[in-house]
Amino acid sequence: MFDIKEELKKLPDKPGVYIMHDKSDEIIYVGKALSLKSRVRQYFQKGGDGRAILAQLVPKIDYFEYIVTDSELEALVLENNLIKEHRPKYNTLLKDDKTYPYIKVTVGEQFPRVFSTRQMKKDSSKYFGPYTSAGAVKDTVELMQKLYKLRTCRKKIPSGKKNDRACLNYHMDRCPAPCQGYISHEDYMKQVDKALDFLGGNYAPLIKELEEKMYAFSEELKFEEAAETKELLNSVRAVAQKQKITASDGEDKDIIALARDERDAVIQVFFVRDGKLMGREHFYLELGEDDDDADVFGSFVKQYYSGTPFVPKELMLQSEVKDSGLIEEWLSDLRGHKVYIKVPKKGAKEKLVELAKKNAELVLSTDKEKLKREEKRTIGAMNELGKLTGVGELKRIEAYDISNISGYNMVGSMVVYENGKPKRNDYRKFRIKSLSGQNDYAAMDEVLTRRFSHGLNEMEEGKSKDFDSFTKFPDLILMDGGRGQVNIAEAVLEKLGIHIPVCGMVKDDHHRTRGLYVDNKEIPIDKSGAAFHLITRVQDEAHRFAITYHRSLRSKGQVHSVLDDVKGIGPARRKALMKSFESIDKMREASVEELADAGDMPENVARELYNFLRLDSSE
Repeated sequence: MFDIKEELKKLPDKPGVYIMHDKSDEIIYVGKALSLKSRVRQYFQKGGDGRAILAQLVPKIDYFEYIVTDSELEALVLENNLIKEHRPKYNTLLKDDKTYPYIKVTVGEQFPRVFSTRQMKKDSSKYFGPYTSAGAVKDTVELMQKLYKLRTCRKKIPSGKKNDRACLNYHMDRCPAPCQGYISHEDYMKQVDKALDFLGGNYAPLIKELEEKMYAFSEELKFEEAAETKELLNSVRAVAQKQKITASDGEDKDIIALARDERDAVIQVFFVRDGKLMGREHFYLELGEDDDDADVFGSFVKQYYSGTPFVPKELMLQSEVKDSGLIEEWLSDLRGHKVYIKVPKKGAKEKLVELAKKNAELVLSTDKEKLKREEKRTIGAMNELGKLTGVGELKRIEAYDISNISGYNMVGSMVVYENGKPKRNDYRKFRIKSLSGQNDYAAMDEVLTRRFSHGLNEMEEGKSKDFDSFTKFPDLILMDGGRGQVNIAEAVLEKLGIHIPVCGMVKDDHHRTRGLYVDNKEIPIDKSGAAFHLITRVQDEAHRFAITYHRSLRSKGQVHSVLDDVKGIGPARRKALMKSFESIDKMREASVEELADAGDMPENVARELYNFLRLDSSE
């Protein structure tokens, strides 16, 4: 039994993070403190720390735990990581988890490549972005290939040695084939420098150069070349037009503003790179009862910048943020250079923040109904399902399905929904091991036994819910069927000594859900209700996940058996090919060059495989 009064006496006078749990072991609040001893005690004193939220939070605290850190900065980082992982009910939460595309130029390589990426690593490459449109990134990379003919492939280019042959990009005049030695390193790097200049926003020299080429081709009556140059010129102008100059200092900065009502908030961010507005994005947040603007901005900055690969030199905020000095120190450490948090009060910068605020207000007002519909579709549907089944409050549900063809490669799937949304990181796949023929009931028995036995074993070993999703048990299990499937699940749970409600999804003759099987009886379900639509989504997802896994196993089996018969392909090349091609049909469509590149093998072996695949398909 956790004695809160006694545990309060044991709190250390050190910086750290405290974690509040309710009776069901859920984390409901995470906070940081310069002194755990004084901060946590405030929660249980009369009047608390003055926040109204404590009236709701404290009665729900069943026990707390804490983690001591060496500094308040370490506590801030840990607090943010725990909030993002557990999404506690009483913390301000960032609802969006977005990644943005960048353009990457691998300047650290002998012959640099240019391509799009969503991961910004600490390497020698140069990154441009973030861009809010993946389409814009794709168009820009294609334009770069046409203009500067930089390679995009991953081929290794050993000095003094040529590859077997140039690839298709060379023949399409999109790469000068440095792998063949057709261009010197010096000439190639001149093109790289031009490309970097272009990506940095210096379009004028290129526009002038293309205009002169276009007029010269026209005077020489080379109309086809003139038309192609004009098309390139229009593409460059289109890219240049999208970049709106917002500052003369050429700095990287994010402009952040807020619009809010009683429960929800929208944060609007303008991305300024090299003094140009590259794009904007908005984010939704769930608010605590008495979160002021400083709380909201602090929560957003910590949660957002811990997950984004790029931290700008300056953050321009609408209002002050709590712990600004500490957050600046943390952001500076992430960036590797000093980061400044500013609240402009006048001038052009203040007008930019005001513009961001107006955009946030517009999004909040127009999306309010959309947010309400989304909540009804997710949390509302879970509440409705909880009432229908008599389980009560539902946070996590799991559903299972079996897939096979005449007992071949039987597999099981486990999908997880939390708060009405799929939690794909917790999905699991099972390859049935105990059966050689078709028996869906026995297969389901094996899947459930393995799933919950694994969870119990992990708990006995003292591993937490953070370590393995198997230790997180659901509030309700959904079975894709009626009485038979429910009985299998209940028998497994009883055998393992676990008490979890089980609900069957009963289908009609047309394979559509007609009702729920709970407590040995079938109950009807309103087909226009949110719960019905949630169940349909869960059923479809469980079926899709199982089918996808089954197809994957079948394809790998086909590929594996074919590759065993090709001379020159051993385990390493077979593994590389299977990783690159999802099926034998996809491999059959590949060219000799693509096969050689994927399997890292010489052309003669790739051609052997190429010919074998076509011979195999004709038999």
